[in-house]
Order: sequence, then C-alpha cells, then structure tokens
Amino acid sequence: MSENFILLHRLQQPIQVAILPPSSKSESNRALIIDALSGHACNLKNLSNARDTQTMIRLLSSDEFVLDVLDAGTTMRFLTAYCAVCGREAELTGTARMRERPIKLLVDALNSLGCNVSYKENEGYPPLIIRKPNIREQNNYCKIRGDVSSQYITALLMVAPVLPNGLVLELEGKIGSKPYIEMTLRLMHHFGIKYNWEGNIITIPHQSYVGAEYFVESDWSAASYWYSIAALAPESRIELIGYKPSSLQGDRVIVDIGHYIGVNTTFTENGLLLQKKAPVSSFEWDFTHCPDLAQTIAVVCAAQGIECTMHGLESLRIKETDRIAALQNELKKFNIEMIEIEKDHTYKVCKGHINVSNQMVHTYHDHRMAMAFAPLALLGDICIHDPEVVNKSYPHFWNDLSKSGFMVSYNK
Repeated sequence: MSENFILLHRLQQPIQVAILPPSSKSESNRALIIDALSGHACNLKNLSNARDTQTMIRLLSSDEFVLDVLDAGTTMRFLTAYCAVCGREAELTGTARMRERPIKLLVDALNSLGCNVSYKENEGYPPLIIRKPNIREQNNYCKIRGDVSSQYITALLMVAPVLPNGLVLELEGKIGSKPYIEMTLRLMHHFGIKYNWEGNIITIPHQSYVGAEYFVESDWSAASYWYSIAALAPESRIELIGYKPSSLQGDRVIVDIGHYIGVNTTFTENGLLLQKKAPVSSFEWDFTHCPDLAQTIAVVCAAQGIECTMHGLESLRIKETDRIAALQNELKKFNIEMIEIEKDHTYKVCKGHINVSNQMVHTYHDHRMAMAFAPLALLGDICIHDPEVVNKSYPHFWNDLSKSGFMVSYNK
C-alpha cells in the first residue's frame, strides 16, 4: 500500500450536520485580478483559503521575476494576461503537470493584441517569459476558440478595460463553460465595467474599474460532494452554509442534478438544506457548462446503479489530469464501466453492482478525484491516495467529513 493515504471506514448511520464549505476560488481569483487592475481599490471579503487562491494572493504581491503558480491552472491563465497587459515582466512556471497543460491559444490572443509573451522551453506550454507590451502594435480585436477553456476567455475579458482601445473578442464555434464567462462579466460589472455581448462577440470599451466591496459566496463545486454524501447516506439532513439562490457560479446547477441522484434542495436563510429522496434509474446531462461536476456525478451514479449518459466532457482531458482516463481507471476497481458511446465526448456510466471493499483510489494529483470518490465510504471501507490534493480547493474537507461522522485514519 502507498505510504501516503487516508482510510475512510464505512459509515452506516444517518448524517445530520451543518457544514461551511470553502469560499469560491473561481470568484476569489477573478476578484483578486480585478482588485489588482483597480489599483487595489476593492474591499474583498470571505476570500477562499484554497491553495489556488492563496497562491494568487502571494504572486500578485511578489516582486520576484520567477512566479511559480504550482498546479493552479486558473492562476497561470489569469496572471499571464495580467502581467502581459500591465507590463509586469516575469517568468511564469509551475509543476511538471502545469508545464504539460496547453496555453497557446491564450498566448496567441495576447500577442495579437500587442503583448510580448514567449515560451522558455516547449512551444505552446509554460514556462512563459513575459516582457513589456508593444503599445504601438496594440489593437482592440482578437478571436479565440470558445470550446477549449473559459479561463482563456476570462483572462482576456478581465484585462480588456485597461487595454488602450478596449477589446472586441470573437468566440469561435461552440462556447463551453458559458456560466463561467457570465460570472466574469457580472463580476466586472459589479466593479463598474460596461460591456456588450451579442452572439459570439463580446465588446468591452476602454474604462476604469471602480473600487467596491464584494463578499465571496461559498463554492458550489465543493457543495457537490455533499450532494453525493446526502444521496448515499441511509438518511441525510445536511445544511450547507453560505449559498444564495442568485449565484454567479455555474455549478449551482447541482441543485437540478440533485433531483436525479436522489437529493432534494431547500434554500434557507443561511444557505442550503439537503435531504435524501429516491433517485432515478437513468438520466443524461450535458456537462459542457459545468465540467467540474462530472467526476462527482459519475461516481455517485456508479454507487447507486444509475445509468448516466454524460455529454460535453471535452475539457476534462486537459485538467489537473486526464480526468476521463482517471475516472475510467478508478471506477473499474469497483466493478463499474464508464465507456465512450459517441466520438463527440459522450460517455456512459454503466449500470452495475458496485463493490466497495478497501480499494485504493489513486488521485492523479487531482483534488476532485479524491473528493468525488470519498463518499463511497458510505458503502464500505475505502483508501484515498495522496489526500493532501484537496488543499487545492477544499483544505478542510477531511475535517468536515470527520465532523459528519466519518472515521478518518491517516497513514503517512
């Protein structure tokens, strides 16, 4: 067995608990870039304690040339645009996996706007070398594919107001993770930015961010693991604190998916109340706009014998790991198949009898693999390899499981 793992002992009791999940790192990281672009005129409250956000805070205040984003993809993309447009000369680097994650589309778009970004090693991948932009060559139009990563688009949008001529951004083809783009624009609007989005064209004039107060909501991706727990527990009454019906986060759609996996949601004064109900036998869902929910839903469907057809998984191949391959590998350990049924990134979690009996789940340096599989401890003992990966987005996840009644044993 691995030297570094957590053993979760089978929990066979109702769960009644109130949990405060971490603040949204998606909102936090966007707000931090906006604050920096405003000259730090904003009053940001309830920022995430996730490693990605803490890395963003540290690097935005650093005066060193080499900026190491570790494994934070959002930080890499947002800082690339921020440094490139603001003339902050730097070398942006990260972990071995980060240096395998493509960034060419964003670099090409920035350079077309007059920025000066080059590659230190391999074409199309970090590390990046950023020099001062060529103002004379700056224009206000560029286009970028809409189906690869909304983080590229968000990075361009947030720096658009400070470009000398603003930005006209054309999104080519299918647009993925659209709610994340909408989140970006609504946050920018909160800090005084005017924009226009018609069809595939987003237009943002040159203007200044206005300092304002912003309270970051709890993270809906983090909530999804508690939906899984509510669905698999014998009985459940779980209160999640810090959520609101009018959320900016696209993963709020877990409320709707909950009906299929067996969870009823009630909005309360403090957040959400999750209660167990009967699940369906099969359903299908398009994850194009909520890819971070895919692993959680695949595992909970496998656990309940729900046949789930999953569309829109294009971006999962270039995340912290190849999440499709990781899911397929780990689900096989539990006697469940996840198969490709169409060539357009459509997969099916097949019906089967799941066998949970002390298997070791490998996490592939991916925080969501650890948290998606952890709820299987409601069916049997389970080991999670490299449990510290949760620090990326939900540092107190294992403590919250303990608070809920799970028996957690560490082996290091």
